[in-house]
Amino acid sequence: MTDSAYARLPAGWSAKPDTLKDRVVLVAGAAGGLGKAAVLGVARAGGTPILLGRKTRPLEKLHDEAAAAGAQPAIYPLDLEGATPRDYEDMAAAVERDLGRLDGIVNCAAHFSGLQPAALIDPLDWLRTLHVNLSAPFLLLQACLPLLNQAPDASAVFVVDDLDLVGKANWGAYGVAKHALAGMFSILHQEWETGPLRVHALLPPPLCTALRRTAYFGENSMQL
Repeated sequence: MTDSAYARLPAGWSAKPDTLKDRVVLVAGAAGGLGKAAVLGVARAGGTPILLGRKTRPLEKLHDEAAAAGAQPAIYPLDLEGATPRDYEDMAAAVERDLGRLDGIVNCAAHFSGLQPAALIDPLDWLRTLHVNLSAPFLLLQACLPLLNQAPDASAVFVVDDLDLVGKANWGAYGVAKHALAGMFSILHQEWETGPLRVHALLPPPLCTALRRTAYFGENSMQL
């Protein structure tokens, strides 16, 4: 995508407290830096966040923070690396059974092993990176699609990266996955642009996250 394809939020923007009132939003990769921000953002906007991640303990801690912000969050442990299509279907069925609706998905989950030449990439890590960053977001969305289509105004958000940057040497499978994700987003956006489900790409600014520290090891991420 080019810069002209993006719209920037105004500086200092924040959602009103009732923006997501009565709405349910699933956040994949909830325990990560961006995922946590998304969960708390949903909570402060009056919505119900579903915390999806592979480790229960950090999800429980985040659950308490979201509850303190006034939400009634739900936890759904799921390892995207090993999840099957049936696992995603079961998760969607549980959301419908327990919450009765789903209004949005935010895909914050990511896997990045670090910068390295293509010749040195472990084959299994190549497959793992492509799956978590590309296939898993699609499978999650596909499983939840019937539920999202029941909502009058639903959204699916895919987190992308600076394609000019991650298309350079040593970005490996992560760079490939992010380019493919941008292509998938473009296809889905065109297919569903006239329906009730909106598809968005989110390009976050530099954040203080584990992924950022791994990629930019000479940077003081605490200043971000």
